[in-house]
Amino acid sequence: MLSSLIDPAGRRISYLRMSVTDRCDMRCVYCMAESMTFLPREDVLDFEELFRLCRVFVKHGVKRLRLTGGEPLVRKDIGVFLEHLGQWLHHPQQEGGLEELTLTTNGSRLALYAETLFKAGVRRVNVSLDTLVDARFSQITRRGKLGTALEGIRAARAAGLAVRINTVAMAGVNDDEFDDMLAWCGDIGADLCLIETMPMGETGEDRTATYLPLSKVKMELAQRWTLESLPDRTGGPARYMRVAETGRRIGFITPMSHNFCDSCNRVRVSCTGRLYTCLGQEDGIDLREIMRSGGDDAALLSGIQTAIALKPRGHNFMLGAKPGEVQGPARHMSVTGG
Repeated sequence: MLSSLIDPAGRRISYLRMSVTDRCDMRCVYCMAESMTFLPREDVLDFEELFRLCRVFVKHGVKRLRLTGGEPLVRKDIGVFLEHLGQWLHHPQQEGGLEELTLTTNGSRLALYAETLFKAGVRRVNVSLDTLVDARFSQITRRGKLGTALEGIRAARAAGLAVRINTVAMAGVNDDEFDDMLAWCGDIGADLCLIETMPMGETGEDRTATYLPLSKVKMELAQRWTLESLPDRTGGPARYMRVAETGRRIGFITPMSHNFCDSCNRVRVSCTGRLYTCLGQEDGIDLREIMRSGGDDAALLSGIQTAIALKPRGHNFMLGAKPGEVQGPARHMSVTGG
């Protein structure tokens, strides 16, 4: 079935990122403020509402569904929810069928859920990991434990899940580790994706000071590794290269130095039901209000299509934002899931 969700640039929307919670057990410096006030429970969509929204999107052309947060695995009964979504994987080519179900996680609870994910039909996960140095991990995440994240990654690989390591590249923070990360990913059989820092949401940190253009990183890595261009696309913004020495891939997500919007086929829904059609814009529509005011699926579809009709051709991040200035569509929406 061809998607009925088409934006003004003619891009068919086939990829949905669905946030299931605003809560997280870490406070990464580029993502959240250290002192967070999370949403009241009644403001967050319940699983029935989340499932209904996903069903409408999938019925009308979405083929790839990624769960995000916050940290999606901290939400109670997330395993049962995944099993319900997984039923759409059985007939991917049919109307209402899903080709891929994935999620982005910080790895803190991955050891507990790896087998559950695989049984639900998940075959790959993105794990946010910015360093292999214990003390640095604690500093970046403000409260995470590196050993727990590494245990989760090992459990995911043992359960049969493909893993992509998402690393936010930060000047003066972890820019001395990229060679080690590449080698380690080769050892465990994972891909690595480097991501430029984005000025999105209030975190209490000046991200302009750590911005690192990945064009420079790529040139430096190419002096020590054999990087071969690849046409690989996973429905996200990453551009991939093969690392000949390890046989794995390295991806680059460059929202600041190189706009990747021309082929954007993605939209995002917050855990409150707000639909955003661009990571760098504040356009959107309140799908929760439609559901809770008694709107049927046709009304939901109409709202979705109205928002997609306003999807911009490209984002416009500003590196010079003042501290505390909100630029993204949510205060702490994850930046690490392509």
